[in-house]
Amino acid sequence: MIRGIRPLLRGSTYSGMLFAYCGAVASLPLLPFALLPTLVWPSGPYEVQAVLALLVWAVLIGAVGLARTTRRALIPLARRLLSVPLPTPVTARRQTHEPGTAPTSPSPAVPSSADRWRTPLWLLLHVALGWTGALASGVLLLAGLTLPAMGWFRAEAGLSLFGWSMRAEPGWQSWVVALCCLLLAAAVCAVVTHTLRWSAPRLLGPSSAERLALAAERELRLAERNRLAHELHDSIGHTLTATTIQAAVAGEVLCADPVAARAALRSIEESTRAALEDLDYVLGVLRAQKAETAPTRTLTDLPELFDRVRHAGAVVEPQLSGELAQVQGTLSRAAYRIVQEGLTNALRHGAGGPIEVRVAAAPDGLEIGVVNRIGEGTGPGSRSFPTSGHGLSGLAERVRLLHGDFEAGPDGSRHWRLAVRLPVRLSA
Repeated sequence: MIRGIRPLLRGSTYSGMLFAYCGAVASLPLLPFALLPTLVWPSGPYEVQAVLALLVWAVLIGAVGLARTTRRALIPLARRLLSVPLPTPVTARRQTHEPGTAPTSPSPAVPSSADRWRTPLWLLLHVALGWTGALASGVLLLAGLTLPAMGWFRAEAGLSLFGWSMRAEPGWQSWVVALCCLLLAAAVCAVVTHTLRWSAPRLLGPSSAERLALAAERELRLAERNRLAHELHDSIGHTLTATTIQAAVAGEVLCADPVAARAALRSIEESTRAALEDLDYVLGVLRAQKAETAPTRTLTDLPELFDRVRHAGAVVEPQLSGELAQVQGTLSRAAYRIVQEGLTNALRHGAGGPIEVRVAAAPDGLEIGVVNRIGEGTGPGSRSFPTSGHGLSGLAERVRLLHGDFEAGPDGSRHWRLAVRLPVRLSA
């Protein structure tokens, strides 16, 4: 009993009824056009004229529902007044972009022939429920407010609605009938609101094309967040590793070799400045702000990267071959991050000794190799660092997205080897 009364006590029931009233009011400007056939055929039977006017009215309402702007205007109203979680219509994106970058060319999601008729059907239902609910609830509410006054003046009161009639004698009977009318008016509001809520997701909800577009949009957002996470991990992880080692080296030689200590501190400053640029860019994207130009570090910046690692006390033996400057931007940036992560892992988990880095650009592919010593050691890489375990898996995912080959593991009993091969096209 109480559960059945709850909808009558909710404010959302009456906000939904207000939404139904809006549909009835919005259809009024079309009514004069629907009456034009009756003016052309004034001598026709009244019943035929009424049916003809209703049919023309329905056709006009359906025609309004075919416009795309109609649905875009109805969805926010239904979402607010009906409390229905309807997503805003989205557009599909055409895949015209470089590998590893987000697409930027939108194209509209094309609805199917069945989907095109959902909005006209909703609009017809909306208007029909609006008029039916307005007439029924209006009559019941008027009766509920006037019957007690008639009873107060000892007048005989009656109510007739849709062939059903009731008469109330002066006295307490009029109050009972008035209360029943008010409850029926509230019940009409509840039924109309429930019907609109039930039909809104089915008729105003996303079409099959829009659901695919929504899924693609979520996939793009997830891919962008994963890309930013990789960028942040590679850049900040490398910087923190290198600066920790450089700070330790500077502390050890501060008194014995002030020149080397100052060089290590300068390297810390340069590394942290570069990491702050990466961090500002990533945070700007995550906050949906207008991000500054993305930091573009490519294979041509490898010598600077090697110098920072050397300032941490490590020995880097690079072997660079081929036209690295002509490797296309996306692959060049990804290759830089791969080398950076390989050096970071060597600093964190290596056992000292030289770090061999090989980068070779050929017409058909780009080969990257990083080899470092493992086991017990006393070099800068022998210090213990916390690890998330996401470095190699992130590298493997980055290489997979670029359609490359990835290998990482022991190379004999004393060395660890990272090997990556990426398909590449040299720019003209």
